[in-house]
Amino acid sequence: MTSPSVIPRPEHTVSRDNIDDYALKVLYRLHKAGFRAMLVGGGVRDLLLGHAPKDFDVATDAHPEQVKKLFSNSRLIGRRFRLAHVFFGREIIEVATFRASKEEADNASESDREHSEGGRILRDNVYGQLDDDVWRRDFTINALYYDISDFSIIDYTSGMEDIKNRVLRLIGDPEVRYREDPVRMLRAIRFASKLDFTIHPDSEKPIYKLGHLLGDIPPARLFEEVLKLFHSGSAIICLQMLRKYDLLQYLFKQTDERLKQGDEGFETFVHLSLQSTDERINQGKPVTPAFLFAAMLWQPVRVLSNELSQAGEPASIAMQNASSAVLSQQIKTISIPKRFSMVARDIWHMQDRFKYRHGRRAQSLLMHKKFRAGYDFMCIRSQSGEVTDDSCDWWTRIQTLDTKAQEKLLKPAKAKPSARSKQKKK
Repeated sequence: MTSPSVIPRPEHTVSRDNIDDYALKVLYRLHKAGFRAMLVGGGVRDLLLGHAPKDFDVATDAHPEQVKKLFSNSRLIGRRFRLAHVFFGREIIEVATFRASKEEADNASESDREHSEGGRILRDNVYGQLDDDVWRRDFTINALYYDISDFSIIDYTSGMEDIKNRVLRLIGDPEVRYREDPVRMLRAIRFASKLDFTIHPDSEKPIYKLGHLLGDIPPARLFEEVLKLFHSGSAIICLQMLRKYDLLQYLFKQTDERLKQGDEGFETFVHLSLQSTDERINQGKPVTPAFLFAAMLWQPVRVLSNELSQAGEPASIAMQNASSAVLSQQIKTISIPKRFSMVARDIWHMQDRFKYRHGRRAQSLLMHKKFRAGYDFMCIRSQSGEVTDDSCDWWTRIQTLDTKAQEKLLKPAKAKPSARSKQKKK
C-alpha cells in the first residue's frame, strides 16, 4: 500500500461548474450523511482532459442498502457487482461501494466472492475503504478520486502522470487483471483509440495471447462492449487495433475470416461504413446498431447468398437463407436483439431492389420505412466499388424531387410494341 498524492483544488482543472448537477446532489447528500463521497472513473479522467464526460460515477463507503435508504429514488442492481442506481428522470447516477482489498476478497465467503476456473470474477461484493478500492480498479487513469469534502483529487497510482503522458496502464499484474475480466482487453482498445493514448508495453503484451478468454464472456455483455467500441467515434481505429491483437475473430469470426482472406473490396466497404458512423457520432447525429451489424456481416451474407443462388435457389430466398445462417452463427458470440437483427435483414434484402427504378417495386422501395438506411448502405457499396452503375446518384436525385416529379419518374415504362402488334396495325 502506498500513500496517495493529494492534489488540492488550485492545482487541478476539475471544477464543480462542469460536474452534472444530479451527481453533485448525490455527492453532497452522502457527505452530509457522514459518508465519504467521491467522483471517480471516466468522469474525473475526462474533466482533466478537457472533455465533456458521458457519465458521472460516484464511489462511497456507504453500503448499497445504506445508499438505498438515503435515496428513495434509487434501485439496487447487479449480481456480479452490487451497486445502486439513483434516478433523476431519465438520468442515472451510479453509486458503487468501495470494494475490499484483494486479500480480504479472496478470503470472503462464496456468497460474496466467486471466480471461474480460469480466474474470471463471477461475483465480487466484499466492501472496504478507499485505500482498498483503488487497487481493484482497472486502469490508472480511471483510478482518480475527486473528493467532494475539500475538492481535491486523490491519486494512488500515478494516474495524473499517465494522463499527462497519455499512457494507458493497468493497475497490478496485467495478465492477472485480464484473466479476472477479459473485457478489459476491449476496454484498453476503446480507451486508447478514443483518447488517443498509447497502451503501456506491460499492459499490451498479454493481449496477444489472451484473446481466447473472450470466448467465456456472455454474448449479451459482448453486445454492449461492441457498441461501446464501434460507437465511440473512433471505430476505424478500434477495428485496426482489434486486428492488430487478433481479437476480431472473437467478436466477428465470419468477418475476420473474409478480411484475412485478403478481400480488399470488403475491407474498403467496412472502413467506409465505420467512417460514416464515426462522422455521424462526432456530429452528434443518431446511429443504429443495426447498420453496424449489417455492414460487418455483409460480405459473409453476400457470398453465401451467391452460392445458394448458383445452387438453384431463387435470389430472394437465397438472401433470406443466407441472412438467417450468418446471423445464427453470429449470435453465438454476440447476442443481437431482434429489433436490430430485423433491420439488418431489411437493409440486406433492399440491396437487390435498387436496380428497379420504375413501377410498383421502385415506389414501394422509396416508401419503405427503412429506405434511408438501405440507401446509405447501397451508396457505401457504390463508393467501395461493389456497385458499378449509377444507382447511388439516381436514388439520391429522386429524393430531391417533389411528389409529382417522383411519381412521373417512377411511372412504369411503356412496353415496346411486339412485331405481331405492329403487323396488326398495318
